[in-house]
Amino acid sequence: MSNTNNAIILVARILLSFMFILAGFGKLTDVAGTAGMIAGAGLPAATALAYLAGAFELVTGLAVLVGFQTKIVGWLLAVFCVFTAVLFHLPYASGAELVNILNQIMVMKNVTLAGAYILLATYGPGVYSLDARRGAYATTQA
Repeated sequence: MSNTNNAIILVARILLSFMFILAGFGKLTDVAGTAGMIAGAGLPAATALAYLAGAFELVTGLAVLVGFQTKIVGWLLAVFCVFTAVLFHLPYASGAELVNILNQIMVMKNVTLAGAYILLATYGPGVYSLDARRGAYATTQA
């Protein structure tokens, strides 16, 4: 793979990590707000799940950023994106038009991100990654 392609993959990883790093940090600094949203979806142990979700998003975002365990993290984030789309955004028949439109956009965003993470999991993090440095990514891929 060319240096240009590897640089593009690095930029893509940076862009894909940004949202989860910020979202995870936000959840961990506003556990009560996150727990309220989780409880509103009918899930039990909302505070514990808020901490878990925040830690998951922060850690997986950082892993994507540095290219560590990329295949595993890519699949985990793809599943997470679809799961949260279905659980928190699909039931957008609230009656409030703006909320419905925003939730529809969030579903599309999450499904699109799932596709990007599946690509990352399938094709790997490129040579500018911890996976490549530790030999877990074949740097001679075409």
